[in-house]
Amino acid sequence: MSTYSEVLSQVQSLTPDEQQQLLVVLSALMRDRVRSKTQGKRSEIDAALIEMAQDPEYQAQVLQMEAEFAVASWEALEFGESPV
Repeated sequence: MSTYSEVLSQVQSLTPDEQQQLLVVLSALMRDRVRSKTQGKRSEIDAALIEMAQDPEYQAQVLQMEAEFAVASWEALEFGESPV
């Protein structure tokens, strides 16, 4: 396999049109790689969220937090509506 400096030297010997074409191809390869990596992470997150939504213990914790913050949320809403 070629080293970076060998590849760079070869690229420098290309015509400007060939260099432009190479940039287009490299950009497409990088977009695909990033998209693939991002999609994999997104799938992991979606799976975790589905699991959380189906977990009775998690649902109980959410309800408890909602109850604990209910007064503060109501006070914040009232404060936001009152003239300062």
